[in-house]
Amino acid sequence: MLSRHKLQYLIVGGVNTLFGYGCFAILQWGLTDHLAYAYLLASPLASLISITFSFLGYKHFVFKTKGNYLREWVRCLVVYSGNIAIGLLCLPPLVVGLTRLTSVQKGAPYLAQGMVLILGVGWSYVGHSRYSFRSRESSQREAASQKVKS
Repeated sequence: MLSRHKLQYLIVGGVNTLFGYGCFAILQWGLTDHLAYAYLLASPLASLISITFSFLGYKHFVFKTKGNYLREWVRCLVVYSGNIAIGLLCLPPLVVGLTRLTSVQKGAPYLAQGMVLILGVGWSYVGHSRYSFRSRESSQREAASQKVKS
């Protein structure tokens, strides 16, 4: 059975994923007629927009931390920067592959972005729970328990 905390994470994460994908879809749609490989700009731009939305959801509804807005937001950027890099590396071959293997020409970037989003879910949970929203008190407790074990 899922703990309440993990269930809250999944709910907020689902909303964040839909919001982030929506941002990508709108940017991709708007940029397609103006740029050759619009998805390469749409993906990181959508990520930057959705990171703030995600940050606020996780901060207030999942991890429920107080203060430290700038520090935690920067930490979220660090965690999500891995997802952005993975997206930029994986999108081109996925788009080309989907374009060649399917009859979906214009839809390939949308399908590829959906696939990339799935890759980032596990990475994000570990990063947020152990880094982005980790309080100083829990860091100090863990350090003290590590000293006792040594």
